Amino acid sequence: MGAADVIPGVSGGTIAFISGIYERLISALSAIDPSLISLLRKEGFAAVWKKVDGFFLLVLLSGIATSILSLAKGVTYLLDHHPIPIWSFFFGLIIASVLVVQRQIKVNQWMNLVPFAIGIAFAWWITMLAPSQSTNSLWFIFFSGAIAICAMILPGISGSFILVIMGKYQYILESLHELRYEVIFVFIAGCIIGLLSFVRLVKWLFAKYHDISIALLGGFMIGSLNKVWPWKITMESLQIDEKLIPSVQRNVSPFAYESITGLPSDLFLSLASAGIGLFLILVLEYVGNRRGA
Repeated sequence: MGAADVIPGVSGGTIAFISGIYERLISALSAIDPSLISLLRKEGFAAVWKKVDGFFLLVLLSGIATSILSLAKGVTYLLDHHPIPIWSFFFGLIIASVLVVQRQIKVNQWMNLVPFAIGIAFAWWITMLAPSQSTNSLWFIFFSGAIAICAMILPGISGSFILVIMGKYQYILESLHELRYEVIFVFIAGCIIGLLSFVRLVKWLFAKYHDISIALLGGFMIGSLNKVWPWKITMESLQIDEKLIPSVQRNVSPFAYESITGLPSDLFLSLASAGIGLFLILVLEYVGNRRGA
């Protein structure tokens, strides 16, 4: 999840969904509320730890932090120097994940196709948006943090990509590097409030409309394939830390990619990478089913 969340276009929520921990994560986060203070006073830290599934969150957050500090650099290096095979891997990963996730629908009804189609259309629309110019006012920084963290927890929608669209990706990175504490604290506050509010909505949807929610999230993942398509032509870029980051791209076929750029499409390597991603998901599903048996 940590490696995915730093890449504009890949959602940490997708990884959580793939690994089968999504609903547990939502449940644990939604347990964090002001009532914990009262519970701490009455029953002590152990009761609070149990209510929020503390060990699970500790292990998960440790993994995310470790990944951001270590694996993320490797992933971004591969995206810079071998983008087509890496995006192909994500493409195969997501396609297989959608198939696995849709099996969680308990009652197969044609009505589930409606939220599935809505999810596809919404995620596809998000990936087509161009970056905008926006204010650096603290209220908008707070709002950006709240929206980005909500996107980050949703499968198929990248929080970092939402920041790019809102015109705040570069500004937030610069603020982190230059230690603009006011901006950092306001952004983190927006993330915390947005996350703790949004997970309650997601938990309620899972409890009341489980199959519809699964279908909608599956649609998000399908729609996100527009962003992870391996062969792209860059139309516009953002300069971040003296480095050009593609902001507007157009998908093309592997054959058109070779014709336009003069670069190899790495078609067979890409098919192999996508196959590895697909196989990995099938293995995860098999292991999960064996453990649950």
